[in-house]
Amino acid sequence: MICKICNNNNTSLKQHCKDYSLTQEPFDIWVCNTCNFLYTYPAPSKEQIAPYYHFPEYISHSDVDKGWMFKLYHKVRNRTLEQKVKWIQSLFTGYKGNLLEIGAGTGAFASAMFKKGWEVTALEPDAGSREKALLNYDITLHPIDTLQHLPNHKFDVITLWHVLEHVHDLTEYLQIFKRLLKPNGRLIIAVPNNDSFDANYYKSFWAAYDVPRHLYHFTPHSMNLLCLKFGFKIVQYKPMWYDSFYVSLLSEKYKKSGILGTMRAFIIGCFSNLKTLKNPKKASSIIYEIKIGE
Repeated sequence: MICKICNNNNTSLKQHCKDYSLTQEPFDIWVCNTCNFLYTYPAPSKEQIAPYYHFPEYISHSDVDKGWMFKLYHKVRNRTLEQKVKWIQSLFTGYKGNLLEIGAGTGAFASAMFKKGWEVTALEPDAGSREKALLNYDITLHPIDTLQHLPNHKFDVITLWHVLEHVHDLTEYLQIFKRLLKPNGRLIIAVPNNDSFDANYYKSFWAAYDVPRHLYHFTPHSMNLLCLKFGFKIVQYKPMWYDSFYVSLLSEKYKKSGILGTMRAFIIGCFSNLKTLKNPKKASSIIYEIKIGE
């Protein structure tokens, strides 16, 4: 397989993984030995991937709040939603611009930004999620193929909250984002970091590998190389503090560790965040603030 970042085919098997969330099928993670980019291979095609998302527990497309894990997720989501909105607004103080959200889920972030006075275009590939957004927030989400037809240089901000790792057409998307952004616009990408403490601790059980839904597995190094390839520049790295705890909890669940595992997940999450205090590039998940390079 040709690396999406450096175009080399010098690859090797990194580790065996499994779809712990749904099918229990095995999937492998490979590494490019030239630039250290990780990817799931072989991965389901665009035509094959849909069934791997269709289960009630896939909470990024669900508003289910049954069970303590899901209640915790929704409480954290509400908190992080407030933080995202405040941060985006701080990038453009006193200015209400045009925002494009890719992978809007059930519409919570798009709705929040719309209420703050922004003009919002939100895209979501899943039809069921688009229906929930209309029902819950009275906001219309558009199919993902709308992306191809948006006008040049329209958007001040383009956001992908844990979306880029799911995208089959990775290089095509980066090219489109550069076309759609205004000259001083910002591309905001949040993805898991497989160079974090919790990733190194849990290895193949690390929940943020989430094969085969996650096609790619980023580090700050590989994200920087990807940005440079398409003429972007990373401005800032922001940790997602809650992710270390939530991912650790799911990882212990996959290991079937019981109550001791729940306690250990909290400890691992704390250690991961302590590492992050010294270096934000060690966070379990990272938000990258990106602009078009000079």
